[in-house]
Amino acid sequence: MDIMDGQGYIPAFQKNEKLEGSDWLLAIENRRILMKNLGEKLCIPERAELTSVLTKYILDEAAEVNENDIKDGLIEEYIGSYNGHACYCTRISEQIECPEGFQFVDLRELTSQTGDPGLFILSGAANHILHWRSMNQYCGRCGHKTKGKTDERAFACDHCGNVVYPRISPATITAILRGDEILLAHNRNFAPGLYSLIAGYVEPGESLEQCVEREIQEEVGIKVKNIRYFSSQPWSFPDSLMMAFIAEYDSGEIDVDKVEIIDAKWFRADNLPLIPSTDSVAGKMIRWFCER
Repeated sequence: MDIMDGQGYIPAFQKNEKLEGSDWLLAIENRRILMKNLGEKLCIPERAELTSVLTKYILDEAAEVNENDIKDGLIEEYIGSYNGHACYCTRISEQIECPEGFQFVDLRELTSQTGDPGLFILSGAANHILHWRSMNQYCGRCGHKTKGKTDERAFACDHCGNVVYPRISPATITAILRGDEILLAHNRNFAPGLYSLIAGYVEPGESLEQCVEREIQEEVGIKVKNIRYFSSQPWSFPDSLMMAFIAEYDSGEIDVDKVEIIDAKWFRADNLPLIPSTDSVAGKMIRWFCER
């Protein structure tokens, strides 16, 4: 069952010249994006209006840069289109002074700030690609400088021939149901009072279902059964792909690991704690549980 929003984004490596909308530039600083403030709403800035004010703040963090990656002095990369707009992304320095008429928005607050969940997916893709660029300036095999390829999104090492593509890290997240209750947990890195679902990265040689079982056993000490697929979501902080599942409680008592999870409880739909927003698949799954 697919409950994810934001299908306006079409990933691509080379620009489609038939796109009719103005080009957009997603300028990202750490986990914030520079948005144009129109008073009544926020929007992604047009590329042309940002180039003159941002050039001096751009981080030259990429590997050896191809000429087609440099536009008007900015190191930027085409990432696809959104509702007809060609979209580029660039990394900017944390020392930037916010230009007049613009404001920074936390990437995780884009939907609440703009009302458009698709922009969360779009900006996440930009953050993912920019992180990948910054992590691959040098070859991980031989240590030489890498160079961006012109025919695909990849970095290549001219010295040893190693080719590096954007990394995507698979992870699972699971809604555990017991009758009319759902198990929610508080991770030590969460905001105070926030509870969510059990999640974790897939280990080498492990299936998605095995990851679900292992993470739940490790973090809250119970066993589950009847694991079934729910949906998926790119979670670009920095490079995860979340595969969401539903599972039924099988046996055991809650015993949190005290490493990642410091509390976990069973909750009914009419007595939930603070939960994630609908930008995350976790937030959508918990709300699906309440509505069912």
